[in-house]
Amino acid sequence: MKRKMMALLLSMTLGATMLAGCGSGSSDSGDSSAKDTKEDAAADETDKEEADAADETDKEEADAADETEASGEKTDVYVFIAASLKNTMEEIKANYEAEHPNVNIIYNADSSGTLQTQIEEGAQCDIFFSAATKQMDALTEEGYVIDGSVTNLLENKIVLIKPTGEETAVTGFDNITEASSLALAGEDVPVGQYARKLFENIGNLDDVMAMEINEGANVTAVLTAVAEGSNEVGVVYATDAASMADKVEVIAEATADQVDPAIYPIGLIEDKEASDAEVKAAEEFKEYVATDPAPMELLTAAGFNQIK
Repeated sequence: MKRKMMALLLSMTLGATMLAGCGSGSSDSGDSSAKDTKEDAAADETDKEEADAADETDKEEADAADETEASGEKTDVYVFIAASLKNTMEEIKANYEAEHPNVNIIYNADSSGTLQTQIEEGAQCDIFFSAATKQMDALTEEGYVIDGSVTNLLENKIVLIKPTGEETAVTGFDNITEASSLALAGEDVPVGQYARKLFENIGNLDDVMAMEINEGANVTAVLTAVAEGSNEVGVVYATDAASMADKVEVIAEATADQVDPAIYPIGLIEDKEASDAEVKAAEEFKEYVATDPAPMELLTAAGFNQIK
């Protein structure tokens, strides 16, 4: 009887010990699970905080870009344009500003060579619209142009002009030396470079350069000299002649075998001091000029050909 009681007590003690052990294991498992849950929650919270921070950064950048518009203050966009573009670009500016009242387009119109030099010397410029690829290529190589932003947009042709109603023995580029005087843009001006290349190609460059030449600082100066009768003939772009059709007449238009058409590229200039709003405004105006049908209609109406 005593042995049975001892066996029973021993069995009960062993059972209690096993139950205690099971209870302890269950507690450890619960603690571990709780710990994992807390770590997962912490990780999720970190991810959420990082996502919120990224969203806040994006929002701040957008707010900065739109701050000028919200305040009603105008954002200036400095656009350097070849002189031959000026008349048409003024129309494009008026149309664009009417649709974007918080943007102020500021033009600097001159020969592309002069504009290139100004950019290299630190002049504030957001967009460069050149009358030749030479100047744009040089600025790109020097690091002034934003990568991937250049679009070869237009073509123009070289023409020989005289004052309306005036007589001349000149009938084309080949006998241009029969004129008493010639208005010709300087050799650093694209239209002057195209003209010299044309005369070189047809073989009379030396004779032409021996003429009495009125050298213009840009194509507008050449056009004006002929329109006013200061020179018997002059070399300009077809679009310039068209802009003063009442004052000048086209004698001849250069053919493709005489000289390549003038290519007009447009690109964004790097401005490290520009605000987000200014960068955005410049990008949008460049995109408008390069892709929107409205400005292209004005440019083609002026005599430019779109490069497709």
